[in-house]
Amino acid sequence: MSDTQARTTEQIEADIAATRARLASTVDELVDRAHPKNVAKRQVEQAKAQVFDERGDLRTQKLVAVGAAAVGVIGMLIMIRKLVGRR
Repeated sequence: MSDTQARTTEQIEADIAATRARLASTVDELVDRAHPKNVAKRQVEQAKAQVFDERGDLRTQKLVAVGAAAVGVIGMLIMIRKLVGRR
């Protein structure tokens, strides 16, 4: 005798109700995750985590590296502009 034949109608209905509740919960969670306000909040938190450590102190090494990279990019753009302008 298989497991499905041994179950009563009430048991099957209870399983369906439990499955429906789990699916509803999952859908609600996905809707919450995809809400634009929540997505933006997570992005802000990730950006803050890149700049501040767990204690709230600035991560100076990362800031210096980003600043140096920005200066390098700006320097390259200025050099390219000067080279193109000579033609």
